[in-house]
Amino acid sequence: MDPLATLLHLPASEKLERGLMHTPREIAQQPQTWLRTLHLLQSRRQEIQRFLAAAGIDGDPAQRPVVYLIGAGTSDYIGHSLQLLLRRMWQCEVFPVASTSLLTDFSDYVRTDRPALWISFSRSGDSPESIAVLERALEECPNVAHILISCNASGRMMKTVEGRPRCLALVLDEATNDRGLAMTSSFTNMLLAGQFLAHHRSVDTYEPIVHALAGAAESLLPRAATLASELAEAAYTRACFIGSGGLAGAAMESALKMLELTAGRVLTMSQSTLALRHGPMAALDAGTLLVAFVSSQSPRRNYELDLLREIGAKGLVRTRIAVATDPHGLGAEASCVLSPGETAAVPDACRPVLDVIFGQLLGLFASIHAGLKPDVPSPNGAISRVVPELGVY
Repeated sequence: MDPLATLLHLPASEKLERGLMHTPREIAQQPQTWLRTLHLLQSRRQEIQRFLAAAGIDGDPAQRPVVYLIGAGTSDYIGHSLQLLLRRMWQCEVFPVASTSLLTDFSDYVRTDRPALWISFSRSGDSPESIAVLERALEECPNVAHILISCNASGRMMKTVEGRPRCLALVLDEATNDRGLAMTSSFTNMLLAGQFLAHHRSVDTYEPIVHALAGAAESLLPRAATLASELAEAAYTRACFIGSGGLAGAAMESALKMLELTAGRVLTMSQSTLALRHGPMAALDAGTLLVAFVSSQSPRRNYELDLLREIGAKGLVRTRIAVATDPHGLGAEASCVLSPGETAAVPDACRPVLDVIFGQLLGLFASIHAGLKPDVPSPNGAISRVVPELGVY
């Protein structure tokens, strides 16, 4: 069995003792949960289309709303992974804005002179920052329509919008409401729901993409688990994740997974691919693992290969990993190439759902190697599954 399957087959008592009851299962279940999320959203397709039409998404391009993608932490990175796809599909302005930033600088972000659509992402629906900005927007911003995507039907955000006009709540399968501290299934399924919204008028073209994602993930999981386990044994002190376009969001989320699951014992950073050359490359050293999410499209891919070539020529890191759905021609530029095994029929804009699995597995096995409990990896209680309440100001 591959290392992930080995964890899944441990006795329940050992899983509980080692903090492995939830996180390995929640990573492994993702391909099947994506298909259930697709089915759930298809059952509400007409309702979603009517809501988006009423919000102005299908109207005159000059009058379409500004779209804000809102969340905290991992949920914020959903927006970064989704922004460019929504801009292209909806032909309107789309901005990822962290709810943590909205809370402190609300009036600097929110305009009242034009319509807006807020798409909020929250695993629990109980994030205090997200609740606070949602309540303020409902009170002060009648020009804003709201879509809430969550994994918890009992969350306060769901209850806040219940019965309100210009609000649509999409609650995903309870299995996506991760019990482990690290968001895994919740991240990919809420992101997939956002991709479904992007394709709300072309669901028939998106459905085969979801099936391709699920098939590619089933193939990738054992390969990625084996590589992640081997890398964890090498005890890197730093990890850097890079990607372009929507894959920059996958890099952000992968860096966070490694950081939180190792309680900061592996220091991480993420950059868009070419931005790494402008200063951050100074942080790379012989203890660094570099993970590059490599595009399938030119000229983006050519720029990414140039960077990998430059880092290799300068000897800046110990190991370069290229994650790609199209592995051809990458062998000379990376220490190892990770792919599903054959070119997958998944456009780059939809790949963050798939690619982030490697970041999740790196975090899982690095956590185990560090002697931590992945379900609750913060020994000093610095972070928790749902962050504590804030004051009201």
